[in-house]
Amino acid sequence: MEKRKEKKLDIAPVALFGAGLVLVAALTLLAAPLGYRSGLFSLQLALLTVFRWGAYAAAVAAAVSVVGFGVQWFRPRQARFGLALSATSCLLSLAMFSIPASFRLGPPVPPIHDITTDTEDPPLFVAVVPLNSPDRTVYEGEVIAIQQREAYPDLQPVVLDMPAEQAFDQAFATVQEMGWEVVEADAVSGRIEATDTTFWFGFKDDVVIRLRTVGSNTRVDIRSLSRVGGGDVGKNAQRIRAYISALTAK
Repeated sequence: MEKRKEKKLDIAPVALFGAGLVLVAALTLLAAPLGYRSGLFSLQLALLTVFRWGAYAAAVAAAVSVVGFGVQWFRPRQARFGLALSATSCLLSLAMFSIPASFRLGPPVPPIHDITTDTEDPPLFVAVVPLNSPDRTVYEGEVIAIQQREAYPDLQPVVLDMPAEQAFDQAFATVQEMGWEVVEADAVSGRIEATDTTFWFGFKDDVVIRLRTVGSNTRVDIRSLSRVGGGDVGKNAQRIRAYISALTAK
């Protein structure tokens, strides 16, 4: 009785190479935020060099995996594992590439890091001032206001149809829902200050919310400021939009 021959996996070298590149890309992309958070990398090195090369590696991994998929397609049935490997490698590399790409893709944004719904009389930071570098919380005026109005014309104050006390409670509850760290909440002056920490690099961005009575209504203004960097790639505007959406959805 003849022994049944064992079927060996038939994986093309290019498919294995693509999978290896996926691992390299993943490790490089992780090294950027971990190196920055630990103090091993400077912001420039982490974001502009390591993170960028991680994106390059992910793009190459995707291309190589596509080639590997094509090669495996014409191999015997026992090569189906290699087919699945190439497909998975391609999907993973594209997913990884989308992370750094999100910092670059989309409409161009101005190189500013201080965004507010009131560019003429922006809410003032008080409690978070000691947490920032000197003069970081001082609004730069028309220099950035002009750029903001052109890039984010939709950012406007919110008027809530309720008295200030009720509006303050709603504004504070929304801050908590956003997961921000509350630094100070002063109902008397109508000011809430909080800090939001970004997921990947752990950047600390500060937010101040100001409430003012307008007749029987309450006007709410929001200002979001990055502690580091000259530009925010649109993050502060996104944060304000998200807050306004959550606040007005109640």
